[in-house]
Amino acid sequence: MSTNNLDNAKRIARNTIMLYIRMFFIMLIGLYTSRVILNVLGVSDYGVYNVVGGVVAMFSLLTTSLSSSISRFTTFELGRGDTTRLNKIFSTAINVQLIMSCIIVLATEIIGVWFLNTKMNIPADRMVAANWVMQCSIISFVLGLFMVPYNAAIIAHERMSAFAYIGILEVVLKLAIVYALLFSPIDKLITYAILQLGVSILLRFIYATYCHRNFAECKYHYVYDKQLLKEMVAYAGWGFLGNGSWILNNQGINILINLFFGVVLNAARGIASQVDTLIQNFVRNFMTALNPQITKSYAAGNFEYMHKLVLAGARYSYYLMLFFVLPIFLETPIILKLWLKIVPDYTVIFLRFTLLSSMCVIIGNTLITSIHATGKIRNYELVMGTLALSNFPLVWIAFSLGASPVAAYVIYLIIYFILIFVRLYMAKDMIHLSAWRYIKEVLLRVTFVSLLSLILPLIIYWTQSDSIIRLVEIVITSTFSTVLSVWFVGMNQSERLLLTGVIMKKLKK
Repeated sequence: MSTNNLDNAKRIARNTIMLYIRMFFIMLIGLYTSRVILNVLGVSDYGVYNVVGGVVAMFSLLTTSLSSSISRFTTFELGRGDTTRLNKIFSTAINVQLIMSCIIVLATEIIGVWFLNTKMNIPADRMVAANWVMQCSIISFVLGLFMVPYNAAIIAHERMSAFAYIGILEVVLKLAIVYALLFSPIDKLITYAILQLGVSILLRFIYATYCHRNFAECKYHYVYDKQLLKEMVAYAGWGFLGNGSWILNNQGINILINLFFGVVLNAARGIASQVDTLIQNFVRNFMTALNPQITKSYAAGNFEYMHKLVLAGARYSYYLMLFFVLPIFLETPIILKLWLKIVPDYTVIFLRFTLLSSMCVIIGNTLITSIHATGKIRNYELVMGTLALSNFPLVWIAFSLGASPVAAYVIYLIIYFILIFVRLYMAKDMIHLSAWRYIKEVLLRVTFVSLLSLILPLIIYWTQSDSIIRLVEIVITSTFSTVLSVWFVGMNQSERLLLTGVIMKKLKK
């Protein structure tokens, strides 16, 4: 490994560690606050908060692709070292986000409020609180739009310590919200929405201040660069299908479940999504540290190093997910029972299917990053976006025909499993990565690791009855079997030697 690549690897490792410190705080406090909030608000209000927030998130269809465009262009130019163009990208991004914010506010205030008050399945006595949630969600969403250029700068510069420290502050503030709810003299749901908005305002101010002080390009100047604007909008336009399908397959399905089954199942879906998000954050931290190096490697023309990052990143993101998914999947009922005093109907099966689907999605993330680094995503988004969009109408049809709410998860899992191979087929020409190399080094390895990791936990699961003791045994054996499977099957020889060398060096110190 060259000196430059070794330095990059060390930077990825250092940034990942910082993000994991942040993650542990978020996870521990998040698990506690989720339980308290569910009990303080109740199942119905918890479901209202999730589904109303989902209505606002639906409108992010207009901006998510543009946000991806800003992140890609910022990271790409850092890889090329063009600081002048970086400032143009930042200022152009602020201009565009201002226009998009106006559009979003108008759309949500007209269409969103109408849909909430006339179409959604919400108890009549909770409509006032639901409208408070809607307005607070709109303001928080707009604030989030303006922070996209700043967050993109932090990630592109690989200053993950900023995310770590600010993330710790965020969970402390959310813990304070929980205690404020317990003593609030007014409506708990309204209080929760307002306090969440207050946290959003404070965090946005902190991120902006940090970027102004640390990154020269994060100084706004009015800029009108027609060619740059055209490039960014074109990139965002083709990303519209992919991001739109993701939003419809998450928030759109959430709304369908509300229309067909009511807010109680929205609460179950919200809990399943929250657990999944906590687990995925472990992987996202790794990906957040890795993605800038993939994009910068492409910008610098270092394709072989980029391929190594794509392959290794896909495997290790899957392994990280497997560590958590395996015991949680097997012991979902007892874990939810211990965590929550109230476990809404369908939560167990929703969570299990959510975890399986996430395993299918997570394995392709590094491929997506490398494809987006090329900037030539038209054909890719047309094919992938169209296939992914089929999930929403298929679920709608299934529900209309009387299918169980579980059908939404089954359809999603099947579609995204197929997309693994469609994405691989398209990527081989775009980033010149052999499909067979990916299958051999990623798909086959993770399959064998998964099967081997399952053996010991399954034996315990089938031979013992439900109990805390079985839960502890499965956690221990799944961790042990996963570590061994990754070491002997999931890693190649050079990776084992590198890890052994790092461990020995640390022990000598």
